[in-house]
Amino acid sequence: MIRVCQLYKSFGPLAVMKDLNLEVRSGETLVVLGRSGVGKSVLLKHILGLTQPDSGYVEVDGVNITQLKKTALYHAISHMGMLFQGSALFDSLSVEANTGFHLHQHGNIKEKRPYSTQEIQERVDWALKMVGLEGTQKKMPSDLSGGMKKRAGLARLIAYKPSYLLYDEPTTGLDPVTAMQINELIVQTQRELKATSIVVTHDIVSALTIADRLALVEDGRILHIDAPEPFMQIQNPTIEALKNTVAVDPRSLRRIKDAGIS
Repeated sequence: MIRVCQLYKSFGPLAVMKDLNLEVRSGETLVVLGRSGVGKSVLLKHILGLTQPDSGYVEVDGVNITQLKKTALYHAISHMGMLFQGSALFDSLSVEANTGFHLHQHGNIKEKRPYSTQEIQERVDWALKMVGLEGTQKKMPSDLSGGMKKRAGLARLIAYKPSYLLYDEPTTGLDPVTAMQINELIVQTQRELKATSIVVTHDIVSALTIADRLALVEDGRILHIDAPEPFMQIQNPTIEALKNTVAVDPRSLRRIKDAGIS
């Protein structure tokens, strides 16, 4: 479980977070919605311990990570991983090397030992197959399309099987078909790893496709949080604007697919 408590953060005169409180339940996919510039990505950086708040704190599985430094922080967040908005692949490394980078650098954190070459290869091949990139091991990032780069970034994330998966605008810049493929992969990954996922986005179609709960950030706070159905009924200008961008509710498409109706 992750708890964000009374978080305040300013950058110069700009107050990004103002008494922000949030609880992320174990095993759920929580989607954080909001307009651009409201601090959604900054929230993820606080949860990962990459940014320090002005006041308030973040707890991960009962540990206050805001108070931790260096090695202690690393151990506290070692079971967390993030898919960055731009995928953040290393241009000079192949898809295979990118996917196995964390495994090479950090080894088996739980068992405190390095992975063997065979273990890394098996993990890399499994992760790439899971995201539909089998056979791309030797390709370079420059050889990949935008959607393939997102999937390669996801493969690198899931290769070490973290307990917490954080996604920063995972469908930004993608066409609708590719974006839906990424959404399906997020759902599949959460089920496969039995992980807890936090997704920040302004894409309501993506949000409705993957979310167990939705949270709306406005004016530096979590203004509303609920399951998708009641959330979409909340009388709020931002939620109303998001609803008006949805031609077909993706939840209805998922129900049809799950029922095997074509």
